This record gives sequence, C-alpha cells and structure tokens, in this order.
Amino acid sequence: MDIKIAHSPDADDIFMYYAIKFGWVDTKDYNFENYALDIETLNVKALENEFPVTAISFALYPKIRDEYALLRTAVSFGQGYGPKLIKKKGKRLRDNLKLALSGENTTNAMLIRLRYPNARIKYMNFLEIEQAVVRGEVDAGVLIHESILDFDKSLEVELELWEWWLELAGKELPLPLGGMALRRSLPLNRAIELEDILIEGVRAAVERKKELSDLLVEKNLVRIEDKMLEQYLNMYASDESITLSPLQIEALDKLFEIGHKHGEYDCLIKTEDYLIPKEYKKYRQL
Repeated sequence: MDIKIAHSPDADDIFMYYAIKFGWVDTKDYNFENYALDIETLNVKALENEFPVTAISFALYPKIRDEYALLRTAVSFGQGYGPKLIKKKGKRLRDNLKLALSGENTTNAMLIRLRYPNARIKYMNFLEIEQAVVRGEVDAGVLIHESILDFDKSLEVELELWEWWLELAGKELPLPLGGMALRRSLPLNRAIELEDILIEGVRAAVERKKELSDLLVEKNLVRIEDKMLEQYLNMYASDESITLSPLQIEALDKLFEIGHKHGEYDCLIKTEDYLIPKEYKKYRQL
C-alpha cells in the first residue's frame, strides 16, 4: 500500500523519518513516499486534507480535528528552550512593531500574537526571517528550528518563547511545538499499523543517533552538522519524541485551552479524545 508522508526539511523531522527511509524498520506492506515541505506549507496542506500522514504545528490541530487523528510519535517539545524573538541590538520595540512570523498556523505564531496583539505581522518562510530583521524590513522576528542556535551577531533576543509559554501556562510544562497527524479516512487497523511503524522509526533513530546523523550529513540531507546537529537533535529529537508522555499530553491540553480562551478555536478539545484508539487492536485479537 502506497502512503504519502509529509514532513519538514528540518533536522529533527528528517532525523525522525529517515530510519524508515533507510530500511531500519519493518514497514510491512507499506511503500512510503516522503515529501519535505516547510512547516507552514504543511499546515496549509493539512487544512486542504492533502496528505494522509503529515507533520503539523500543534497549534493547528484543533482546526483539522475532524479530518485527522493526532499521532503519538515524532513530537517536538521545548523544555527550557524554544523559538526566539530577535531584534537589532539596542532597538526598542513599539507596541505596533513590524513582526515577522513563520506562518499563520504555527504554534509560535499563535503564542506570539497573544504577546503582541497590536503587531503588524508579516508572514514569511522561516529561513528569510533573520535577514529581514538584519536589513530592517521588520522590527523583530521569531526564529525557529536550527536558526535558534546561531544567528547574526548584530541581533539579540528580545523574548524567549519558553518564558512566555510558562507565563501563559501558569506552571512549568513542556512547550508543544510540532507533531504528526493521520487522515481519519484510513481504516482503523491501517491507522494503528502506521502509527506503530512511525513509533518504531523514531525509536530506531534515537537508538542509532550517531550512525543516522552521520548518514544524514554524508547524504547532504540536513542544513547543520557536527556539534550543532548533535545539540539540535538532543533538543527536539530525543527519547521524549518517541511517544507522547502524560506530561506532554497535559501541555497539549493547556495549549488548546489557551487557544480556545483567546478565540483561536471554535471549541475546547482534550488531546486523548483525538488519538488513535489503540485498544481496537487488542479487541481484534480476542
């Protein structure tokens, strides 16, 4: 069975998928075709119901809940770190600042809009944000993915999204950033099999991290390497990425609660109600 899987070209997504691509996991009768697209493009295509399995920003999920189930694996959370709002050194930001964000549906965009409700927002590809701030096209911008590790020396951090998240959440919870979703039109037994394969793919990647990282660099599949790649994967593609933990589920519920409170969603949802019901597998075997 052919299955299209869409993910971002960022090091963590590439890392979490390519153990499957390299044949390290039993994929049963599935033939996976992967598509690497920037995260906001993936969000838009999820709204259009294009891919059967796709990476998404967690903040998007309540808007696609009727068409997609939320997967338990390939998740990225910040713990003491996350996207950064950067500006020119010494620049004072006004209430109506010109602000560059990586996409309307991204998690960082939703949270930053709550912090700067009067900002004049310009959405652009995340790879363009740093230079837009350097050139003065915008007053500030949010860096995501690998960009948070190394940016122009003329810039400084105005706000750590992690700190703003803690203020919004009211307690210390991991910062939900991105995960994966699976189209509900797939038969339930297929959905369970696909999630299990993806879980094993992430587990294999984490267990063979050095080997896989070296292969990704050798094949020019990632934008960073060596110590920076190791640091980035330790942040966003670790044991905590294999399957959702109770604490991560609590954090997702808090994100959805915050979004609903501020009018981002039409109803309040609970994460566990939208996961694939794994108990079906047990009942079929009775």
